[in-house]
Amino acid sequence: MLYNAESGDFQIVVTGDSIITRSMSAFQEPRFLKLVDLLHGGDVTVTNAEMLFHNYEDPPTARPGGTYMRADPKLIGELRYLGVDMVACANNHAYDFGENGILTNIRYLDRYEMPHAGTGRNLSEARSPVYLDTARGRVALISVTSSGPQGMRAGDQWRDGAGRPGANLLRYTTRYTVDRPVFDALRRMSQGLGLEELKAHRGSNPWQGQFEEDTDTQFFLPNLNNEYQYPEPNGCTFVVGETFETRHVANDEDLEGNLQRVRDARRQADWVIVSVHTHENGKTGDDPSDLIVDFAHACIDAGADVVSGHGPHVDRGIEVYKAKPIFYSLAHLTLQNDTVAWMPWENMQRVSLGWEATPADFFDARSGREHLDEWRDFAVQPFRWRNAVATVTFKARELQEIRLYPIDLGFKRPRSQRGRPVLAQGDVAQEVLDLFRMLSLPFGTDLDIRDEVGVIQVR
Repeated sequence: MLYNAESGDFQIVVTGDSIITRSMSAFQEPRFLKLVDLLHGGDVTVTNAEMLFHNYEDPPTARPGGTYMRADPKLIGELRYLGVDMVACANNHAYDFGENGILTNIRYLDRYEMPHAGTGRNLSEARSPVYLDTARGRVALISVTSSGPQGMRAGDQWRDGAGRPGANLLRYTTRYTVDRPVFDALRRMSQGLGLEELKAHRGSNPWQGQFEEDTDTQFFLPNLNNEYQYPEPNGCTFVVGETFETRHVANDEDLEGNLQRVRDARRQADWVIVSVHTHENGKTGDDPSDLIVDFAHACIDAGADVVSGHGPHVDRGIEVYKAKPIFYSLAHLTLQNDTVAWMPWENMQRVSLGWEATPADFFDARSGREHLDEWRDFAVQPFRWRNAVATVTFKARELQEIRLYPIDLGFKRPRSQRGRPVLAQGDVAQEVLDLFRMLSLPFGTDLDIRDEVGVIQVR
């Protein structure tokens, strides 16, 4: 054997969202330091950077992906301290500070030498893999999001000019199956509100986006606010069926564009990781949308070794598909979204605060804080603060084992403390692993619990 990479022995560490606003390297708890060792122990560790690293150089957009996410660029070094080697950037917060914010974030990631994927100066860059050479092989990371404002999608270069900065967005349409009485009632509503005339008008202007042809069993209902998103009309399609069902269908151009990049990476790297950010739910709310299940399968069919999901801020199941792991959501690695330094005016207005309000006022109002008791949102939901880190071990290129390490992010602690992960123990560890075991069973995945670690033995 000439090169170590020829062995096919490799360990990939995957995590959920990194929402980081504070230092990591200052702390010394033994279970925190053990987690740091774990994150450093793999050949590569990947996270979703759900923060924009900047110093407020750029103005905020009118409507963000939620909190206007921002972190001091120096915290990129703190991610490195934790053990993070590569970051995914395609998520619903990528556009919180507009196109300039995307470019500023990229500049800081480059300055601190953090490999990143999922955003770019144009669509080609946003979709392209980023590569990292490690001692035991070359790694490719592709980052994509199905969630976020449609306007954040990066644009192609064109003959006479540059492309548009943005994120690698996987667009989709939603198809609702309803019974005949509901279908007929919806069609009557569309006729009564004049939406059919709107459709006819837009149908004569192809550049505004094309509607699917209506039939006796299918029709398109435009958005009631008379808006649309080129090239996809804004609205939803209803079809007649025996039961009620929701299905999300990926945009063909975005699907094939991403699969092309996966196939390309397969030929250029030893290991291919696809990072997927998605807020869409399945039928129960605890399961992933069919959109992401289908997309994850297609990525592995195209050559991905691991699909790492995040976005809904909850844990979801694990599937082993064709001997390759899919993590539908590992939720968080860090969760510090209530210590962002400043909050733009639009968000202050959304919680009915005045011009003089401070960031702490905003976080109090958002969580419903009264008499020092927080009673809504993430602050009172323990499952948001109890997640996991996963290690994926390959031997001779064959998947051998997946290990799930529960982490505790400090539920009910003051916001000045919570959000930093330590290895969980006791009841918290058991709760996390029991949840993952339950959520993974529908995918045929058996999670064994051994000494507060979840183990999926593949071979």
